[in-house]
Amino acid sequence: MTSVLKTGVVARVVSASLLFLVSPTMVAAGDLAGIWQHESEPVWIQIEADETVGRVQRNDNKPEAVGFEMIRNLAQSGNDNATWTGQVYAAKLGEFKSAEIELIDEDVMRFKVKVGFMSRTVEWQRVDVVPAD
Repeated sequence: MTSVLKTGVVARVVSASLLFLVSPTMVAAGDLAGIWQHESEPVWIQIEADETVGRVQRNDNKPEAVGFEMIRNLAQSGNDNATWTGQVYAAKLGEFKSAEIELIDEDVMRFKVKVGFMSRTVEWQRVDVVPAD
């Protein structure tokens, strides 16, 4: 009887562990690294795996912004490996604002910036390369 109980407990623990490992919301900490395209603007940024910043790689509306550090002070937050905090440049305000950054899945990143009672959420899609002009 004790052996059967132990076997059942072990089976449930193994099953729960496997579900955790293959869960689509499970994302490794370094997975912000890559090239990202803004959801509605012709802007591409790159986040390097070994840095805590994101730089503009292309901006069709403002070409002089290429190289600009628009994300800084990235730091993982929470225990889920899919959320970060940092500062994002708010172009309309002309300054950096604190932001919550979340990986919705491995190819969708969401920024949420709060200013007073207002907040804005922007999604970015992971892409393989910045398109040529």
